[in-house]
Amino acid sequence: MASVDECRQALRDLAARLDRHADVQGRIDLDRTLACRVTDLDTAFHGRLDGGRLVDLADGDDPKAKIALTTTSDDLVALVHGQLDIMKAVGARRVSIKANPFDLMKLRKLL
Repeated sequence: MASVDECRQALRDLAARLDRHADVQGRIDLDRTLACRVTDLDTAFHGRLDGGRLVDLADGDDPKAKIALTTTSDDLVALVHGQLDIMKAVGARRVSIKANPFDLMKLRKLL
């Protein structure tokens, strides 16, 4: 099981990667609040997706987030580091993403 610090760092790594690639990918019109809930650690993180970037990352849940990702600590770290394919993880119910269908299509471009 990954620690809270490892999950926090994984999300920071994701934010840095999205920031580096935001201009290369072209601007993605997605401005939504995001919650990442880590079930096995009973913790959460929240932030905001803004133009293909993950910003304002902080500890704690955002129950009103427009996009909510729920997974275990190990799966979160594996997703961020490219060791777990997001589509396979969702299909296997290792990851749950709650968002409207249009946002899901845009998210696929980011991941």
